Amino acid sequence: MQHSVCAVGFVRSCFKEKFAIPRQPHLAPAARGVLELVPPYDNGDAVAGLEQVSHVWLLFLFHQALEDKPRLKVRPPRLGGNQSIGVFASRSTHRPNGIGQSVVKLDKVEAGRLWLSGIDLLDGTPVIDIKPYVPYADRQDSAVNAIADAAPELIPVDWTPAALLQAREHGQRLDQPLVELVEQCLAQDPRPAYQKPEPERRYGARLWDVDVRWHYPEPGRIRVLEITLG
Repeated sequence: MQHSVCAVGFVRSCFKEKFAIPRQPHLAPAARGVLELVPPYDNGDAVAGLEQVSHVWLLFLFHQALEDKPRLKVRPPRLGGNQSIGVFASRSTHRPNGIGQSVVKLDKVEAGRLWLSGIDLLDGTPVIDIKPYVPYADRQDSAVNAIADAAPELIPVDWTPAALLQAREHGQRLDQPLVELVEQCLAQDPRPAYQKPEPERRYGARLWDVDVRWHYPEPGRIRVLEITLG
């Protein structure tokens, strides 16, 4: 039996490309976005009462990772990208139906718009449902996951003086915590774990409307080199 779903809205996110998006929600609290609802859900009736909720579950589609052929095994970044496990033992973007879920902080509710933070969603992500987070039912203090039993280890991030000044200026222009966003995303080391970058190799990602460039001056450390308007 087949079922069809329709988006209830689309996310306008600080993440304009997949690279450097945190691999789980809330790892970058400074990551913000707006969920813009579509008719008929852009009516205030659809979100009535949601102002009493601090967090919501978003069910969404990995719209840039949809596949015709299902994968039974995947290689999660958490395991270094070289070890395979069953798709249902992972949160890989390569899902049987392309469906993802995230708990995100709900900062403001408007008719037709939800303002969010702590997101891990690409710009343009279609959201297919919204559910309030219910602490007494959703939080399980005895839960165990031996594959991912703690948040990823962070690595130090430092800046060239010019890059830090650029980030502060663009953050003020955008009215967004850009310095914090860059540090929170890069500290999780977005490169594939199997890569051993040379110091001269530059990496880049697009956050909001700026391009962030960095390198690895030595193993286990990142230096932000420049922040330029894209």
